[in-house]
Amino acid sequence: MSDHLQEITIPTIKAIENLLEPILLKLDTIKNCTSQVPPNSKASKYYRNSDLRNLFGISPNTIIKYRETGVLPYTKLGDVYLYEVKAINEILNNNKISI
Repeated sequence: MSDHLQEITIPTIKAIENLLEPILLKLDTIKNCTSQVPPNSKASKYYRNSDLRNLFGISPNTIIKYRETGVLPYTKLGDVYLYEVKAINEILNNNKISI
């Protein structure tokens, strides 16, 4: 049996800096791209089916019925149904009953 000794090498600070430099450049690029988008941009927010169920206590069958009858406007992305928060708020406001 022969013992194989493995050498442990400790990287230098310069070697570590060289490894991290591309990562830091990518992070700077991401930071610059995201800082160009205003924080209150007009990007739409969306609910999913599970959000509607949790927020409003609506059953899955009711959500399907509301979609099919046009009560709930939606966007379909693959198998995912998305409901614009603004549109849902408008529906709620339009159906508000004041006594």
